[in-house]
Parts: sequence; structure tokens; C-alpha cells
Amino acid sequence: MGWLDRLLGRRRPRPIPPPLWQQTVARLPFLQWLPAADLARLQSLSEAFLAAKQFSGAAGLEVDDAMGVHIAAQGCLPILNLGLEWYDDWVEIIVYPDEFVVPRQEMDPDGVVHEYDEVAAGQAWDGGPLILSWQDSQMAGDGYNVVIHEFAHKLDMINGAPDGLPPLHPGMDREAWVAALDGAYDDFLARVERAEARGEEALEQLPIDPYGAEHPGEFFAVVSESFFEQPQVVAAEYPALYAQLALFYRQDPLARAQAAGSSRSR
Repeated sequence: MGWLDRLLGRRRPRPIPPPLWQQTVARLPFLQWLPAADLARLQSLSEAFLAAKQFSGAAGLEVDDAMGVHIAAQGCLPILNLGLEWYDDWVEIIVYPDEFVVPRQEMDPDGVVHEYDEVAAGQAWDGGPLILSWQDSQMAGDGYNVVIHEFAHKLDMINGAPDGLPPLHPGMDREAWVAALDGAYDDFLARVERAEARGEEALEQLPIDPYGAEHPGEFFAVVSESFFEQPQVVAAEYPALYAQLALFYRQDPLARAQAAGSSRSR
């Protein structure tokens, strides 16, 4: 049995081998901004996550140790200062080699139901599994992060359908959250519509993935990707929303990125 297999067979966490953890951090530049103490806490949280969750490969994929740790480290970053209990209501992670097909149903204004297949890189089921494309999971680091995206959906689902309003902490102002999210979403939707009118190149130049224009819930997940990977973009484009995300996640990725950059420059 491999290390991950042995680990998943027990509820008590087992240490991630240091070379594997170092390799994982080296592949994810936004983790390198974390101070040493926070990085150690992320490792411990990832170990507890691996002990609590079940990984399944799909379409012939075998999930090995490196894959499991790679996903766990990214998925646990949003809850670094929240706790593993935020992921308590689900267990399984299904990993496909690449994008996969999801059957969809949609009702048009006349009440006719249309069935179609949609190609997806990730999917989160309310109370059920989280599904990822391994190929896309490796694309992290440039503002696109399917792992953080789907884990953000899981947080959003704790209090109902994913609508961009996860359960806020005591002391957070719901009206301030809604105003920041809705204001940013409306502005982003208008920007995407203008870019679509100009063509594909204009869409690619947007600072945030245009998929966020699909729905406020998708916008929250997409902005969460950028918040952790390219915090300077969110802080510059939507400072009020950045402030709310920092309160919710109890993290300030921009400050730690700047601190890490300053440390390296000395």
C-alpha cells in the first residue's frame, strides 16, 4: 500500500513526508508567501484533511501520494484560519485525469426542459463529493485554481445553495458583504459583456476569469481563486470585496505576498 492509501485507512493523521511536502510547496508559488509558522499549520491541516477524506480516481486514474497532498494543500488554504470543521459535511474527492462531462438540464421560458452535456474541470455537490480534473488541478499559480474554486463552493454551500453568501462570522456585517459582492459582480458582468462584444482577445485580457460572470456564486468562487493567487488584482479592482474576503477567510494574502517579496529583495 502507498503512503496515501495507508493514511486514508486511518482516522488519526499521519505526517506528510518532508520531501513530498517541500515538493508540493515548490509547485505552488502562492504557498511560498506563507510565513514558516503558517506553512507548518497548513501542513498539519492537510494531514488531518487527508485522514478525514476519501480519494477516488475516475476513468482509470490512480490517485497517488503526490496528487492527494497537492489537492489537500490547496483545498486547506482557504480554511487555514477557520478550521477543518468547515469541511465536515462531505467526505469524498473524485479525481478525473482531465476535464469530464456533466449532464445538465435547463428549462427555457416556455417550460421546455433541455438536456445537454457540459464539459467541466470541477464540480461540488451539496453534501456530496467534490470532483476535480487532475490536469486542471496542476494549472494553479496564475490566477486559475480549480481546487480553490470548488472548495470555495463547498464553503458557500454550508448555509444553502451556492449564491456567493457563505456563513459569515459573528461581527461581520451582512449588508457590507452583500454590497461589496453585488457591486463587484454587477461591474464585472458589465465588463465581461463589453469584452464579449469586442471578441475573444478582449475576454482573455480581463484581470479575472470571465466565468465569474455566470452567477454570483460562481463569482465568489472565481474571486476566491484570485484572492489567494493574485491578491493584488482583487485589491486593485474591487477593494471593498477584498476587505470582505479578508474578513471571511481571516487572511490577507496581499500583505503576506508583499512581505515575502520584501524579504526576498533584501
